[in-house]
Amino acid sequence: MSKPVAVFGAGSWGTALAVLLARNGHAVNLWGRDAMHMANLGTDRCNRRYLPSIPFPDNLAVTSDLEAAARDCSILLIVVPSHAFRDLLPKLRGHLSAPPQIAWATKGLECQSGKMLHQVVAEILGPDTPAAVLSGPTFAGEVAADQPTAMTVASTNREFAKAVAGLLRNPHFRAYTTEDVIGVQLGGATKNVLAIAAGVADGLGFGANARAALITRGLAEMMRLGLALGGKPETLMGLAGVGDLILTCTDNQSRNRRFGLGLGKGCSRADVVEQIGQEIEGVLTAGIIHRLAKEHGVDMPITEQVYRILNEGLSPMEAVRNLLLREPKPEAGA
Repeated sequence: MSKPVAVFGAGSWGTALAVLLARNGHAVNLWGRDAMHMANLGTDRCNRRYLPSIPFPDNLAVTSDLEAAARDCSILLIVVPSHAFRDLLPKLRGHLSAPPQIAWATKGLECQSGKMLHQVVAEILGPDTPAAVLSGPTFAGEVAADQPTAMTVASTNREFAKAVAGLLRNPHFRAYTTEDVIGVQLGGATKNVLAIAAGVADGLGFGANARAALITRGLAEMMRLGLALGGKPETLMGLAGVGDLILTCTDNQSRNRRFGLGLGKGCSRADVVEQIGQEIEGVLTAGIIHRLAKEHGVDMPITEQVYRILNEGLSPMEAVRNLLLREPKPEAGA
């Protein structure tokens, strides 16, 4: 592309996507709000905090200057935590010389309102803004290491979805497209809550039987909520749904799973958060998903128990008992 791509968020995932885009031949501006961190990235030409073994291509520039990052860029890719998403958009809007094209790889919903992030984009930048969400089973380290990966790009604007997928695609990275922005976002948000549950179960010392049951019944919860809010079943049974769910529930590269592991082993919430040292999206998302389930009359017992562990002081073992002692019912439709 003749114009650079701007990536906002210099954590592990934002950095991995910036490296991917740069390796694909695009000029990339990587922005982070911490000036000292960004200065270190510029000096080291790698992100020593999150991806220390991945060197930056020459066509990847780093900055803490929002205006410099956004200037004359073709597409803005946002990879900040969900709680920072709304605050960033109006700041970006003030530095744009042309109508924006927005994509995001943030996984989560807006905390206070429970809105999906495409609704926030439409509210702040206008409903006609080309907008796309990236989601799927992707660990930053593996993407940065050129390990084979597939994900989904969702947009109601088909041509924009194809354009974003084209930026990402290479012999190691396959990007599919869909118009189901609701299903993709709900899959990416809900799986983080369920990954905490899977971590808790493994932290308590349970085995593969419990993990498989939890993933399967967690998928049923994801499907129920997704369909209630307008998502498509094929999306939730695809990369952005069950694919991402399996990934984050079964591998310790998942911060949400590691957080649950710590809780299951009896560590305090504060200690686990400090040890992980990165954003744990599922902590905030558990409350949002729990609220949405109540509002829409959707039964999500695993999500409810995670919410109670995080917000009501329920012990992990008591949460397991609550799940196992529920009234028996047929699996189909349960």
